[in-house]
Amino acid sequence: MALFESYDRRIKQIDAVLNKYGIKNIEEAKSICDAYGIDPYKMCEETQPICFENAKWAYVVGAAIAIKKGCKTAADAAEAIGIGLQAFCIPGSVADDRKVGIGHGNLAARLLREETKCFAFLAGHESFAAAEGAIKIAEMANKVRKEPLRVILNGLGKDAAQIISRINGFTYVQTQFDYFTGELKEVQSVAYSDGLRSKVKCYGADDVREGVAIMRANGVDVSITGNSTNPTRFQHPVAGTYKKECMENGKKYFSVASGGGTGRTLHPDNMAAGPASYGMTDTMGRMHGDAQFAGSSSVPAHVEMMGFLGMGNNPMVGATVAIAVSVEQNAK
Repeated sequence: MALFESYDRRIKQIDAVLNKYGIKNIEEAKSICDAYGIDPYKMCEETQPICFENAKWAYVVGAAIAIKKGCKTAADAAEAIGIGLQAFCIPGSVADDRKVGIGHGNLAARLLREETKCFAFLAGHESFAAAEGAIKIAEMANKVRKEPLRVILNGLGKDAAQIISRINGFTYVQTQFDYFTGELKEVQSVAYSDGLRSKVKCYGADDVREGVAIMRANGVDVSITGNSTNPTRFQHPVAGTYKKECMENGKKYFSVASGGGTGRTLHPDNMAAGPASYGMTDTMGRMHGDAQFAGSSSVPAHVEMMGFLGMGNNPMVGATVAIAVSVEQNAK
């Protein structure tokens, strides 16, 4: 029985990558992880319970490669895990073309390195999967960092931000933007738990200007966009405007364009055009993105459809960070 979805279309390149690191097959990769004392399969499933089997096995492969490479730090392990994720991309797919697996590894590595102070799920609170990713990052990243990574969710609508905060135990931060002076004021801050989840701050903006001001106030170094309800009204314009501002002021900002990327969203004429597609949200992502993922921020089937893995891009960020940290913690 095949271990995971589209097994026949993936296994040839997976075995080739494993063999490069002295690993015979997926079964041996699992044995390497077991002997090391980590369970990437379970950690992936815990991050997004509705993820596909291929995502769970991809993390087994990635973690085994990190172990075989002798990675001692979580950041190095994250990059190695990205090699394993990339091996699962179906040849000729959108995900393969964009090297999305490598991109995920590099993004997680940035979050585990000290130069990154603040990470934003941009428009994340529209998606429960952003919460899944944020929770895993809050739980794991700071176990290996000297200075805790600040994680925020920044999206359209103060009511949505408060609802997501309350459901997930985040801290809801209500702001008020002065359109005359450009000043952002914090009206109130409400923590809906007293544990690690309360460290995640969730903001709701009235529009793009306030969204950019929230990014500025938090000194966001790395962000990942969603692509759900308001891609052209909020997340892509905020990322692009903030990117321009950072460039003008000499600040480093790494923007990841996630979600959609298929040319389908807001552009039905480009249906199924694959890597060549330039739908509206796809185009905006290419304009501000230092890296561009493929498929939904949250829906496993949509990411799978792009030739990658059955797991939302946002929870995948959390899973990569968590498993990379576990590699460092178990390093001999």
